[in-house]
Amino acid sequence: MERFVTPTAPKVISDSIPTAFEAAVAGKEPVFVPQQVFTDDRGWSLMNQLLGVMKPEGQVNFSVQYPGVIKAWHRHSLQTDFWICLTGHIKVGVYREDDQKAWLAVIGEKKPGVMIIPPPLWHGAATVGDTQAGLLYYVTHAYNAKQPDEQRRAHDSVPGFPWGVRHG
Repeated sequence: MERFVTPTAPKVISDSIPTAFEAAVAGKEPVFVPQQVFTDDRGWSLMNQLLGVMKPEGQVNFSVQYPGVIKAWHRHSLQTDFWICLTGHIKVGVYREDDQKAWLAVIGEKKPGVMIIPPPLWHGAATVGDTQAGLLYYVTHAYNAKQPDEQRRAHDSVPGFPWGVRHG
């Protein structure tokens, strides 16, 4: 009989990004670090998002995800991902295969912060709402086309994971 997962919210650490990074790796679990939005009459900004974790072997990327898209599941054996949804919102899904533990969080414009996802956790994202989402992400190891640090599986391969809207 297939066991259905019941995702919980990831641990929230309101400390430095390096401290949260250490906790995520040590616990083999995702960690969310809320960030402050600085606003004035000129606009708004998020500052010092990845202070203390960026290294020369890492890579910064930006990806746009269209409404209705689910990009899942994949995992890495070496790299840790740091996700910041700058525009729109995404539902982040994380799954630990060893004990079938799952986590879920919505992050984005109205909930700014950094989601830290260490190896070997399966992870992915679904766009929330009817607007595209823009994801700025840092990975601790740059992409190597000859030996990609990535495994993939189907978006529906974790039984019961709620990628869709949860009404009620």
